[in-house]
Amino acid sequence: MAANQMSMWELLSPYPPGWGGTLLTGALSTVAISAMAYAIGIAIGLVGATAKLSGNRPLAFVFDAYTSIIRAVPELILIVGLYYAGTDGLNRVLAALALPPVEINAFMAAVFVLGFVQGAYMTEVLRGAILGIPAGQIEAARAFGFSPFLVFRRVTLPALLPNALPGMANLWMSVTKDSALVAVVGYQELALATRLAGANTKHYFLFFFAAALLYLAITLVSNVFFSALERRVRRGQPHIN
Repeated sequence: MAANQMSMWELLSPYPPGWGGTLLTGALSTVAISAMAYAIGIAIGLVGATAKLSGNRPLAFVFDAYTSIIRAVPELILIVGLYYAGTDGLNRVLAALALPPVEINAFMAAVFVLGFVQGAYMTEVLRGAILGIPAGQIEAARAFGFSPFLVFRRVTLPALLPNALPGMANLWMSVTKDSALVAVVGYQELALATRLAGANTKHYFLFFFAAALLYLAITLVSNVFFSALERRVRRGQPHIN
């Protein structure tokens, strides 16, 4: 059956010749890429925020330069540049060592590039949240002989989360949308799956509308999760309307 003769429900069917399954697979890829990149961003952000507040000037300078450059350059340029320049640089190093070139996995490349970008924004969110912690809490923990790790786990982390969660929630929404940019390196997530479906059937509006609903569903579920998490970390605090 020709694509232009198929009904809307047939086109969106999860079974061939429908494209619904392709869109759902792309949506799952979007969530997987976003979740892994977000986790990498949190790890980089914790290191970066700690480094910028450590008093170590060379280390603080490195992370100042990192956050300034990443936040100044558009994500699309960063993704394309880091993917292709990173692949070329790695293969040049391997060639110098008389080793064969490697083909970078597009999924992992997308995850690490987005995570690297997220890390710059997460650094500033976490740095601001740490600065909002009363200094007396940390000083009291140190006076009781807590190790640096114990100070972080028992005092800093519980105190920073209520301040950081709104910004962290915004960064999660951002990375789910930025994941659409990885289509430029050839990995099929929701945005690329939508373009393929539209190009093959010529029903562009239908598939882009369906993709918008899938992005909206991801956002609504994420809002529920972050709202529940924020209620949990703010338990015991006075409610502010």
